[in-house]
Amino acid sequence: VQLQASGGGLVQAGDSLRLSCAASGRTFSSYTMGWFRQAPGKERRFVAVISWSGGGFTRYADSVKGRFTISRDNTKNTVYLQMNSLKPEDTAVYYCAAAVPIPYRSAAYPEKYHTWGQGTLVTVSS
Repeated sequence: VQLQASGGGLVQAGDSLRLSCAASGRTFSSYTMGWFRQAPGKERRFVAVISWSGGGFTRYADSVKGRFTISRDNTKNTVYLQMNSLKPEDTAVYYCAAAVPIPYRSAAYPEKYHTWGQGTLVTVSS
């Protein structure tokens, strides 16, 4: 699978953005899909994950709960990250990633993901 992230940009605090991650391949529905982000000078951190189609879970970092929503459209081989009420501390490069089915307890660990997109920059001004 190959991943292509898009949708980043420069917004003001309180605004919304929707990131998209388009995947190639015919087995997209079988992958667990995650979003991670990396701020300048910091390590890559978990943002959100959605399970493969049969897994039935989503999971969010505490810092984005209630503001971000992850979803997927298997007919379009795309996973989305709807980001509302953006804050300056959300500024980062956002990466989507794919993993073979992994359990909820492991879904926040970047090392569990085998394929990464190129990243899309989100900048939130105050």
